Amino acid sequence: MSLVAVGACYVDTILTLVGNSSPHLLLANQHPAYHQCRTAHYPGEDEKLRASSISRRRGGNCPNTLEVLQQLIAHSKSTSKVSLNLIAVLPAKASVASQQILADFEPGVELKHCIYREEFNEPASSYIIKSQASGSRTIVNYNELPEMTVEEFTAIADKIGSNATWFHFEVSDFRSLESIENTHAQFISVEAEKPGRPGLQELANEADVVFYSKSWAQGQDYASAEECLRKQWPMTRNASFLCCTWGQDGAVALDTQAGELLHSPAYTAPDVEVIDTIGAGDTFIAGMLYTWLCQENWNLAERIRLANRVAGMKVGQEGFSGLDKALVSFS
Repeated sequence: MSLVAVGACYVDTILTLVGNSSPHLLLANQHPAYHQCRTAHYPGEDEKLRASSISRRRGGNCPNTLEVLQQLIAHSKSTSKVSLNLIAVLPAKASVASQQILADFEPGVELKHCIYREEFNEPASSYIIKSQASGSRTIVNYNELPEMTVEEFTAIADKIGSNATWFHFEVSDFRSLESIENTHAQFISVEAEKPGRPGLQELANEADVVFYSKSWAQGQDYASAEECLRKQWPMTRNASFLCCTWGQDGAVALDTQAGELLHSPAYTAPDVEVIDTIGAGDTFIAGMLYTWLCQENWNLAERIRLANRVAGMKVGQEGFSGLDKALVSFS
């Protein structure tokens, strides 16, 4: 069994800044790699702020999902053999950024299908200043890497052939109905995260599984995860499952074959505080994909509860390491 994730891969720069209170360490937004600064207040023009440390790490929706999924599969007692693959556009293979990305991945994630833009050395980047007082984030993006083309993706999909059981798409500009139709996978899942993404509704209509984010749902004027799934159901004629996450209100999943709509509250544990919500959506997707790949006999309640548990544990820590411990006490 094989899963191929198709999406952007970034390098995150993490700054620890000293504001008017104690310094805070924060990671990126749940999509691309961000250079993020958090201070006690939003800085004014020409204001100087002091960073006490700086670090860099790999980011991106699909890479984050694969990092968590690899942990869960390695920990699982399932006898299923699952290979994980990433298709992403990266800068020159010998560049510092690409070497860091390659080194950052667990051995269980195959990167041979990535596309290297040899004429570029810088990865996609974003700079964020986050206001502790208002919670707002000001983002400046920089990305000189040309997007993956439909032709490039189709050539890779043809090379992979029927070896891929599942294709998971983080939708970007190059993707079209032709991209999905040219895969040979048994299952297709699509992540609908960014509001206003052109063609996303059409792509979702062709997928077997669709993951909706709260921001995408609200961009469609849906007031709740339940409303999102009920109204998307008639428009996703091929989908077997629809899922929508709603932050601290948990997540909702819909089994379209059985007509079962199920809400699962967000996972909480005693003495656990919210530390880092970035990537919680990616982690939820990893949990759901794990149950389909390795736990085919689980019911919908078990699937969504495990996904919420892993995502809930993630927000209580920095980064994604050690999240396979969610399986230790899960029953």
